[in-house]
Amino acid sequence: MQKHVFVINGSGGVGKDTVCQMAAAFWRVQNISSITPVLQVAHAAGWDGEKSPAARRFLSRLKEVCIEFNDLPFRYCMEQYGQFLQSDAEMLFVHIREPEEIERFRQAVGISCRAVLVRRPTLEQVRGALGNRSDDGVDAYAYDGVLINDGTLDELSQKVHDFFGRWMDSEPEQTYAMKETKG
Repeated sequence: MQKHVFVINGSGGVGKDTVCQMAAAFWRVQNISSITPVLQVAHAAGWDGEKSPAARRFLSRLKEVCIEFNDLPFRYCMEQYGQFLQSDAEMLFVHIREPEEIERFRQAVGISCRAVLVRRPTLEQVRGALGNRSDDGVDAYAYDGVLINDGTLDELSQKVHDFFGRWMDSEPEQTYAMKETKG
């Protein structure tokens, strides 16, 4: 079975999760985020789940600290990637915001992992900068593709099918095996 890995990125609210849900209508999808284990730490520290600008700054900084302390987000993503390889899922979406972490994950996975940016121009124009490194740096990476979310949900579903279908129909460039990573 062919397996494809996509790092998915975009500023908050552009429709990344919606894109992943729509892809699941066409392929067997596993959807993970590098922030998931950090959210558990944030809840223990009193975060109530709100995604205000202040909370987004807190989560961004907390993720940086977790990376520096014990590399928790990366270790989590690699663990989830290993589970993906053993599953019947065809497509793995990995939500990662920081350009250096995107590149690090892609190098560690060692397959034709593609990085995709989701844009929603009308929302991005209204919001501007969100005031944290993770959200504000999404454009600082050379993505393999950009999916523009600028229409209805039905139109987006077709866009998702066409956008990812071109990759899903092609053979991965390398074999699927976990590479040794330096921790």
